[in-house]
Amino acid sequence: MADRQPYPSDLSDEAWELIRPVITAWKGQHRSVSGHEGRYEMREIVNAILYQARVGCQWRYLPHDLPPYTAVYYYFGLWRDDGTDQTIHDLLRWQVRESKGRREDPSAVVMDSQTVHVSLNAPKETTGLDPGKKSRGRKRGIATDVLGLLIAVIVVAASVHDNAIGITLLDKVAADNPGVVKSWVDAGFKNAVIEHGRSLGIDVEVVSRDPQTKGFAPAPKRWIAEQTFGTLMLHRRLARDYETLPASSASWIRWSMTDVMTHRLTATTTPTWRDPPPARRPGPA
Repeated sequence: MADRQPYPSDLSDEAWELIRPVITAWKGQHRSVSGHEGRYEMREIVNAILYQARVGCQWRYLPHDLPPYTAVYYYFGLWRDDGTDQTIHDLLRWQVRESKGRREDPSAVVMDSQTVHVSLNAPKETTGLDPGKKSRGRKRGIATDVLGLLIAVIVVAASVHDNAIGITLLDKVAADNPGVVKSWVDAGFKNAVIEHGRSLGIDVEVVSRDPQTKGFAPAPKRWIAEQTFGTLMLHRRLARDYETLPASSASWIRWSMTDVMTHRLTATTTPTWRDPPPARRPGPA
């Protein structure tokens, strides 16, 4: 990074320190036979992943002053498959919750789903038609805590009913956060989800919109998950599902939320086009 100008998506020194312990531990467990540390700094690999999340370009279009796209995708895939992206995400979530005076693990969640279009490279067997929205693509199902932080995520064909999504999300929530006893959902989640929640010790409450209310009005509790979807969509990689594997789609959601949480923990925001450009670093004497 010292040899290039920074991108708005780059990790600050403070943000890198939040992630570095996990990456350093991972690197220590994945040394090559020769003991070689690798050609690229891990911070630059993470910077390239966050750049991709924010910009959403094709892999081959990553800027030349970032590590090669083949190296970045290699680590993205490794960390997706071995759960490192989840470990980083969950560590930051615990820190955000503690910074807000909350316990590490939540006691309540909000669940919702979102249908998105897919790119042409998405296999047909992983996509479908959402009959409610008359839209073909995939569905993202999320469970958040009351702060809007991600607790669980799944990505499935858009033809999958919200009941199946809700049941899977509840299983994930119960397995990883046994303290959860309450969940709020919208009317798309039916009795099957309520009954499954009861079997897990989770009280599932359907929050319906007031039919007397005209215009837009945030539904109690439900707006939290809707707001999370809106925040995630600031990351252009999520504007459409570009991934061949649904697992990659879920990983991008975790990386995007990781980006959000590093900014919250360091009390910073991503610069916009309205902000003045950063001062250029002095060149070599």
